[in-house]
Amino acid sequence: MQKTTKKFATLSALLLVSAALAAAPADTLVIQTGADVPTMDPGVTYDTASSALVDNMYETLITYDGASLTKLVPLLATKWTPSNAGKTYTFDLRKNVKFHSGATMTCTDAEYTFERNLVTNSGASGNWFIAEPLTGTQSNAADDKSVTWAKIDKAVECNAAGQLVFTLAAVDPAFLAKLAYTGMAIVEKGYSAKLGEWDGTEKTWKDWIGKDLTGSELSKKPNGTGPYKLIRADANNHLFQSFDGYWGKKATIKNVIQQKVPEQAARQQALLRGDADIIDASGRAVDEAQIKGKPGVTWVDDLPNTTATAIFMNEKIGGKGNPLLGSGKLDGKGIPSNFFSDVNVRRGFSYAFNYQQYIKDVQNGKGIQRTVLMPDSFPGYDAKVKKYTFDAAKATQYFKTAWGGQLWKNGFVLTANYRANATASQTAMEVLKKNIESLNPKFRVNIQSKQWSEMLTDSRKGEEAMILIGWAPDYADADNFMYTFYASDGYYSPRANWKDASVDKWLKQARSTINVAERNRLYSLVGNRAYEQAPYILVPAPVAYNFFSSRVSGAPFTKAGFNPMTSLNWKDLSKK
Repeated sequence: MQKTTKKFATLSALLLVSAALAAAPADTLVIQTGADVPTMDPGVTYDTASSALVDNMYETLITYDGASLTKLVPLLATKWTPSNAGKTYTFDLRKNVKFHSGATMTCTDAEYTFERNLVTNSGASGNWFIAEPLTGTQSNAADDKSVTWAKIDKAVECNAAGQLVFTLAAVDPAFLAKLAYTGMAIVEKGYSAKLGEWDGTEKTWKDWIGKDLTGSELSKKPNGTGPYKLIRADANNHLFQSFDGYWGKKATIKNVIQQKVPEQAARQQALLRGDADIIDASGRAVDEAQIKGKPGVTWVDDLPNTTATAIFMNEKIGGKGNPLLGSGKLDGKGIPSNFFSDVNVRRGFSYAFNYQQYIKDVQNGKGIQRTVLMPDSFPGYDAKVKKYTFDAAKATQYFKTAWGGQLWKNGFVLTANYRANATASQTAMEVLKKNIESLNPKFRVNIQSKQWSEMLTDSRKGEEAMILIGWAPDYADADNFMYTFYASDGYYSPRANWKDASVDKWLKQARSTINVAERNRLYSLVGNRAYEQAPYILVPAPVAYNFFSSRVSGAPFTKAGFNPMTSLNWKDLSKK
């Protein structure tokens, strides 16, 4: 007991010292970010800020092999065997793996994890893409009556040999890649139940259907098998310590402190003084001017980028009395909730965004204007699809046509939110605001910052009028981007409320065939249709880069070891 108390006291002192921006010792990694952390429950982790922490506390059955985007290797599993023409997967699990609670991981924990994901599956989580191959639908039992306890129970089971067996409803060529996603990390059944989480039984499962786990008890008191365990957390600080009982290679860095520091300048100064080891990037132009080449900083450039970012134009803005709508009418004092349902409005906004200026100002010239919202390195990307360019004359033409001419005559006031403390997002909105307002003195775009967690929640409810948000892949397949952005039942659909019957048909066909050429053809059709309908403003994709304190090193910070599919694994780092 005394030893534990002493450790807590030492770590608390480190947290206070670091908060005061005093240089941290070699056994402590200090990370500063401008984002809040919505959750630490793997079952609902579906944003990069949360997964950055969850990935270091929890582990999945399999993971990516180094920098490879396609090769998968065992993690909590030791091997897997497909059978039944690809509809059954049997996993052997690693022995003597300890949870942070001290309990030994068993197949029961793994079975519970996936059943919990299927039961609580909702729009707040990424479990839709694992639910589809296992239950035959993206929906939970409340939204789709075909999802029964018997179906969930049969989908994932432990056999007599203690192996985990998945039985798929249909063949899914991306199934293994989906298991490598953060949200599929294994949690402890008994520990979770004692906290008040679902107990894993048929008796209580209906009480947990679609339940939002964002603020769950497990989120407050996480318990994984990963190399780091949470010691303490508050609204602005998270303190971690390497787990002595970890089954794998022990971490070199003993302590990790993540702090929320909203001010960009403060984060940059902390890095340059040596008070922080890793900070949020602020956009290439800012980072090259303020960080690159400075003493004590290592810069790694020309890394692969597998994210896609867009400005959403919500065609059905919800929320009773939503202040973003102003008057709620097209009277020059606001906008109606269906403002963006007119394709001419969307085209006008698309032509009003200065893509090359954004590449120059934010990405310092190292950006790529893609044709569709998916990585250009993925099969299915079609470089021949047309792209919008900044053209004030064409924007004016479409705005004059929109809403039968009433838009141009009356004008509008639109209020748009952007992620707080995110310079690149703010700049994109400022570029759009300036260009829109220059077209007509009656056009007004108000932009304001908003906390990330609040923006996620409100946009999921369809209550944001226009936001900039990106997508990092859950698994390395074109479907994860194309269906997410463009399908009427895709994950991002509530944020845009765009629907096109032909696009829906093509996307469903593409995910039901393993013929690569046919899938590519279908994605090209989707890309061309999306250009015509302009549901999104495609924000140029940056060429990825990294920078960090020169005191820190490790494979994830090298070109050969960097993997854009995974979070930064602290155990692979060292500090001098």
